[in-house]
Amino acid sequence: MEQRMKEFAMTDKEIAEFLLSAAVGRISTFGSDGYPYTVAVHFVMQDGNIYFHCLPWGEKMGNIKNNRNVCFEVDEFTGLAIGNPKNPCKTGSKYKSVVIRGTAEVVDETALKEKALTEIVRKYTPQLKDIRIPEENLTGTAVVKITPKIITGKAR
Repeated sequence: MEQRMKEFAMTDKEIAEFLLSAAVGRISTFGSDGYPYTVAVHFVMQDGNIYFHCLPWGEKMGNIKNNRNVCFEVDEFTGLAIGNPKNPCKTGSKYKSVVIRGTAEVVDETALKEKALTEIVRKYTPQLKDIRIPEENLTGTAVVKITPKIITGKAR
């Protein structure tokens, strides 16, 4: 394992707490042109999986349909750590970062889809948490589940 990873590794509990509180994640998919495609998403963690919502079509969804392997990343920059005020090369970042490698799949089961969307509403707009997701939004919105295979986290 890379030296920095060993030195700043987060515990499983710290990773889970960070994923529950982080506002924005980034999903990277593989395009048919061979290039990675990364986009920010709102997400929730439920039962050890990551869920996010999006339109049921577009580049991200096409990429997932062609290759289910994805990378999901969440980070937070919290400041600078100045190690030596006379040497700018000794300045580092204070941060948290989690990287998840796994597989993505579109959620078709209505109950699971509604549960994920309800949790997204609860996380981002808690004042609306008691309002049921309208049927047209439930059917017109895609929910993607990422099943983690490898999870790493580091913080400084």
